[in-house]
Amino acid sequence: MNWPYELQIGWRYTRAGRAGRRNGFISFISGVSMLGISLGVAALIIVLSVMNGFQKEVLDRMLSIISHIEIIDSRGQALPDWKATIAEARKNPEVIGAAPFIAQQALIARGDDMHGAVVRGISPNDEATVTDVAARLKDTVLAKLTPGGWGIVLGIELARQLAVREGDKITIVAPGGQVTPAGVVPRLKQLTVVGTFDSGHYEYDSTLVLIDLDDAAKLFRTEGPTGVQLRLKNQRDAPSVGFQLQQDMGPAVTVRDWTQTNRNWYQAVMLEKRLMFIILTLIVAVAAFNLVSTLVMTVTDKRADIAILRTLGASPRSVMGIFMVQGALSGIIGTLAGVVLGLLIAYNVGVLVSGIEHLLSISFLPASVYLIDHMPSDPQRGDIVPIVAISLALSFVATLYPSWRASRIQPAEALRYE
Repeated sequence: MNWPYELQIGWRYTRAGRAGRRNGFISFISGVSMLGISLGVAALIIVLSVMNGFQKEVLDRMLSIISHIEIIDSRGQALPDWKATIAEARKNPEVIGAAPFIAQQALIARGDDMHGAVVRGISPNDEATVTDVAARLKDTVLAKLTPGGWGIVLGIELARQLAVREGDKITIVAPGGQVTPAGVVPRLKQLTVVGTFDSGHYEYDSTLVLIDLDDAAKLFRTEGPTGVQLRLKNQRDAPSVGFQLQQDMGPAVTVRDWTQTNRNWYQAVMLEKRLMFIILTLIVAVAAFNLVSTLVMTVTDKRADIAILRTLGASPRSVMGIFMVQGALSGIIGTLAGVVLGLLIAYNVGVLVSGIEHLLSISFLPASVYLIDHMPSDPQRGDIVPIVAISLALSFVATLYPSWRASRIQPAEALRYE
């Protein structure tokens, strides 16, 4: 194949190093630049993959106990016709589960211990179509939640804090007390603990309790469910599906997806990921701009070759193209090697960390502290493609000045002392 001579010479200079000690040193520096780019790209892929893995672990645990989308009345009251709301929502092909609910804040008391909690009234059968925890407990613990039974299911951490177990009695202090001649008296209701749930997410395990939907309506004096929960085929589509449902249902209801109901956590994770991407990109930038020194040294070493090419009719643009090819090839080889190395480690990081833990007899992620006993990793195309694009772009930019400098060399000046 007859390639353009700029590409042929540029590739030859990239492999240079056989013609003498100086050329060998330049080739070594070029190799170091490629290695730097490779390690920078690999580090970016590995770190972002591990961050994605942790995010996925936390998100899966969070969405095992909460819904992907909530639809509530815009006035903060009970939905006028929650069955019609569910029917309207199910018209969207992405919705695969729906359940009514009542959610209110209250105090949970047992003896002298008192804790704030979110009381969620649910229909056990419908709830099982929305959350994984409900589906897992549908035929066991949740089956004990019956209308008028006044049973309650506690998060496992809350149960530990209150030191209660199945069969114990607790008291719910509901907001909005009763007005009597003696003043405002808090509304109290005693319930029986019928079980606990463990979602693996501390926030919900320590603050959420479940009771029957009808009992919740009586306790909080609502005319019916205050909202509807939805489950989607793909949790990542929640923002777009929520927006579409809001457009279809109008201002009478408010549609909130999980990124809005957990806004602080979601924004913190996204900010941390962006900052980490920027910081690690600087490593790739430093390695890419090492190509500048490599190409400057190559241009200095090849002044005689450049002069000969110019006398044979090569244009300044062709000379510039030769060194741009050399720099671009270094960037491409370094980037591709970094992608291969990064993906290889990212897909096996759990095995590697386990091996290091076994070798050093230490534990990086004690399950009692982090609730995760392994190093998760989730490489995503949406991260890898920008990494590759940025690395190649930086490598290309780094070639511009040395290549322009090579194109400005005058043949007579270069050959004067040869």
